[in-house]
Amino acid sequence: MTSKVYVALRVKAAPSRAFAAFVGEIGAWWRPNGLFQTTPRAPGVLAFEPGEGGRLTETLASGKVFEIGRIRVWDPPHRLVFSWRQANFPPELSTEVEVRFEAVGEETRVSVEHRGFDQVPEGAARHGFPDKVLLMRLADWWRTLLTSYRETSA
Repeated sequence: MTSKVYVALRVKAAPSRAFAAFVGEIGAWWRPNGLFQTTPRAPGVLAFEPGEGGRLTETLASGKVFEIGRIRVWDPPHRLVFSWRQANFPPELSTEVEVRFEAVGEETRVSVEHRGFDQVPEGAARHGFPDKVLLMRLADWWRTLLTSYRETSA
């Protein structure tokens, strides 16, 4: 099984602006998805703590904060890698997201590779989907997210 999805698009911004919008404005462009929930409750607002080791968190309206992952690579304005945990993952499990920002003329190609789904066990974390369908749904969601992000980053 291929355990990753890859999605890319171009934004009308320099890599430094594209990177800053991805990490600094994630709360504005992120769109929740019921299949890939990061908290067991209603969605909150996502935020990165900048720098390697920083957290990706979701803060609920009540003020409760959930840690979704940790930044593994912080290389502005080129690359960001962070761990990713969904609410229905076993406690020890996380996947990994790598985001690259590459200058293409006056634009930036932003690519997202979300990998590690071969580790996700059958059952609730997969919503009963076979591997191919689960990864297709995940890729569709990342396309939706990047489209929302593109509108924010310009």
